[in-house]
Amino acid sequence: MDILLIGHGRMGQLIEQTALSAGDRIAGAVDINNLCDLSTLPAADVAMDFSSPAVLPAAADYVRRTGTPYLSGTTGLAEADQQILTDLGQFAPVLYSANYSVGIAVFARVLRQISDVLKPDFDIEMTETHHNQKVDAPSGTAKLLLQAIDPAGELTPVYGREGLCGKRGEREIGIHALRGGTVAGEHTVSFFGVDEILEIRHRATSRQIFVNGALHMARKLSKMPKGRYDLQELLFGGGAL
Repeated sequence: MDILLIGHGRMGQLIEQTALSAGDRIAGAVDINNLCDLSTLPAADVAMDFSSPAVLPAAADYVRRTGTPYLSGTTGLAEADQQILTDLGQFAPVLYSANYSVGIAVFARVLRQISDVLKPDFDIEMTETHHNQKVDAPSGTAKLLLQAIDPAGELTPVYGREGLCGKRGEREIGIHALRGGTVAGEHTVSFFGVDEILEIRHRATSRQIFVNGALHMARKLSKMPKGRYDLQELLFGGGAL
């Protein structure tokens, strides 16, 4: 598989090393310093983008021009950026996920299945923990899990609490970010009921799990028809969004 890397930081470099070890070829690697190369690079089997939101316009132009399948794991995207990804589905198969861990995909699927049962009688809180170099909060994965818990947006997210904030609202969901050390990523969703607590936790001990999942999904995506895809649908069945 010929892979174009967009973003060549720690994640991009790990993808490159793992892909080369598996016999894949790196068709090119671009970052903010040589972004203009995207205007001339030919099509690849797949483009894998783990960069920043500022890179999306150039990456989108490349996909429109070449029809290259496009997998993005860039976090911090705004609603307008998500719409760009959806529109790109007219030109190529497109997949976006804030987390390519198979374990997180199962975590989200479980939350979708149990949350409606628990919401009426349980208070829901989420914590996410990452290394001290992470620049955004809450994490993209926390947002992904929130969407799984509350797809209709019926709950009100509360990002941390301080001072005399009053008692907890019935429709609140607390989301709390911790930063420190070299933690690759840990997410815990807690359901607090009367005299019982249910907790579901995922702990990543290295970025390699995200790399392995992203490459697995890239191979699937390269064989799909045009359209915007969801990680859950590609893993567990279903078509384009």
